[in-house]
Amino acid sequence: MASGSDEKETETPGQPMSMAQQILDKGAELMQSLKPVRQIQQHACTFALYSLDMSRQIETHHYLSRLNHEFLQCPIYDSDHPAARLIGVEYIISDDLFESLPADEQKLWHSHAYEIKAGLWVNPGTPEFVQRHEVQNLAKTYGKFWCTWQVDRGDLLPVGEPALMVSSQGSNMGLVSPDLIRKRDNKYSILSDAFRESRVEIPEPEWINPLADYWRQHGKGFSIQVEATDVKLRAPFP
Repeated sequence: MASGSDEKETETPGQPMSMAQQILDKGAELMQSLKPVRQIQQHACTFALYSLDMSRQIETHHYLSRLNHEFLQCPIYDSDHPAARLIGVEYIISDDLFESLPADEQKLWHSHAYEIKAGLWVNPGTPEFVQRHEVQNLAKTYGKFWCTWQVDRGDLLPVGEPALMVSSQGSNMGLVSPDLIRKRDNKYSILSDAFRESRVEIPEPEWINPLADYWRQHGKGFSIQVEATDVKLRAPFP
């Protein structure tokens, strides 16, 4: 399969790396453990939609590390290039952990069942039979994804408030653009439809909590509004 890393990279504002800086960075890499980063075990490519404007849809690249069997954490990039931009973070939890969350918190999360079974979530370069067990488990999970750099609107720097993202669903506004899927598939020489057909027998979750994918039931998304406020020595928590 193609690596997908032959696309033209988008330049981020700033001076090019000097040779001295590259040497310093390489030395630090050799001397430091970088233990959290080295726990990243998988690269997954999928799609995400903005909670408040689901016509805005992006290809995302998750780099997954596992804290335990029920909890994954993923820095998310806009590509798999060496100079890819870090655009957000997603936390992925089991259905049992999700059910332990307060109702107001559950509204911020999305389900993964449709995304997996539709063949949208793929591990580039990994045969389907290798990723089969992983995607079976992921079909029963929930995720919370905050986008911190809206590169799709042309932002050259990470500006503005974080945006809550949602996963694709099989109805209404939740469908991913076929052109976006086709572009991804061509890049990696894969067929999402083939993944979808091969995942027909992956069991559906017995129940998807209706507070997840909140927009489907209520037609509403969520946004962050930044306001100036008085600084308190001891703010109430939570």
